[in-house]
Amino acid sequence: MERQELAKKIYEIAHITGDFLLRSGAHSNEYFDKYRFESNPEVLKAIAEQMIPLLPKDFDYLAGLEMGGIPIVTAISMLCGKPAVFVRKNAKKYGTCLFAEGADIKGKKLVIIEDVVTSAGQIIISTGDLRSAGATIETALCVIDREAGGRAHLEKIGLSLSPLFTMTELKANA
Repeated sequence: MERQELAKKIYEIAHITGDFLLRSGAHSNEYFDKYRFESNPEVLKAIAEQMIPLLPKDFDYLAGLEMGGIPIVTAISMLCGKPAVFVRKNAKKYGTCLFAEGADIKGKKLVIIEDVVTSAGQIIISTGDLRSAGATIETALCVIDREAGGRAHLEKIGLSLSPLFTMTELKANA
């Protein structure tokens, strides 16, 4: 699927209007319901294919954030052959009691994979947790940057953000 066609498809499938409370605490009259594009196999595959060229050349693992980053990181991992780590918001309280599942991240270079970025709050929290566990992180990728300050917040903690699409781009292709 070509980039412009994918943008149009994501907008058609996932853009909804109403009154929405965002994770950042802000209200919005429009929302991208990530589960609508992540649950569509054709669209998810196209997203993964188009995110692969955004990956840096040098890294060890992809790190998908709970919950929306998990389907995307899995699809990218399957297509590019790099292992994935699944990052919980909180460590589970049973079994291994880990917040990062799938591989030992100590001393490894990770790339964060997220669905939609608004303020980047969860990426900031998860990056802190992952760095505390010994990982190196310099890059985050997302499907949609809502252009609401997330990029600037990530730059403050030494992360670059590479979105597949900005909200402006999706609206322009609608």
